Amino acid sequence: MTQNIFRRYEKKYKITREQYQELISRMITKVIPEQYGKHTICNVYLDTDDFQLIRNSLEKPPYKEKLRLRSYGTPKAEDLVYLELKKKYDGVVYKRRVMMNYSDAYRYLYQGVLPPMDNQILREIDYALQFYQACPAVYLAYERLAFYDRENPELRITFDMDIRARKYAPELHRGTYGTMFLEKGTLLMEVKIPGAMPVWMSQLFSELEIYPISYSKYGTYYQEYIMKNEMEQGGEICA
Repeated sequence: MTQNIFRRYEKKYKITREQYQELISRMITKVIPEQYGKHTICNVYLDTDDFQLIRNSLEKPPYKEKLRLRSYGTPKAEDLVYLELKKKYDGVVYKRRVMMNYSDAYRYLYQGVLPPMDNQILREIDYALQFYQACPAVYLAYERLAFYDRENPELRITFDMDIRARKYAPELHRGTYGTMFLEKGTLLMEVKIPGAMPVWMSQLFSELEIYPISYSKYGTYYQEYIMKNEMEQGGEICA
């Protein structure tokens, strides 16, 4: 059964290729790679015409929200995608998502046609969309390798690379191109933990001098590209 509700802590780390290789070699007996291997994660972030959601998030308030549409690879009309509402409060991440085919998601987000389904999570997402008057704002993709803990499958470790984004054409079906903005030779590692981090993992990170950071892919793209150019480009993104 597909999981649609998540509650967890998420820790992020920037690591070098060398740290990644050493880390994998030393934890290989502790984790299992996910069956899909390396795959492409594609997202469209939804925001207001003045990027209120991501601007609020970057101020690091105790509570913040994000809305996004996610696919695994570039979707066709009949492929399944996930519409997600992600909340963070007091360090805990709560994610609620609903699955639908891409054609329904596209008509909903780009044309205002409600999907042919009704459930509590969709109603929550629809309320947030209407409350913020959010629309497709930024496309963001990356390549991901994922592992899970042998003893606790809810503990996941992901490695993201080749992170790229674009403000123009924020639609999943248009392909995975965009501006690369993670430093060359750097990977973004995320540890998704239902509770406390295992001792073996904490010790390994300490030995390899891997330390947590505050990092947002969408937030970084907004700060480094959109915010710097918004005065020159002007206009609204919501049609």
